Amino acid sequence: MANCEYWAKGNNCVASSILVSIDKHANMNSNVEFGMLGGEHQDSASNSADTCCHTFKPKESR
Repeated sequence: MANCEYWAKGNNCVASSILVSIDKHANMNSNVEFGMLGGEHQDSASNSADTCCHTFKPKESR
């Protein structure tokens, strides 16, 4: 997204790390960790339209 602080030439993300989840977790609180018994929870998406980026930060006006 061109209005993201981490957007760079070639439509690339230049954030040092990113957090992407599936849309059904879009409103999750990523500052809270929950343990899981029996292994790691893994979601999958059919395509990129089913995902959302929690790293997005609007560009500051300069």
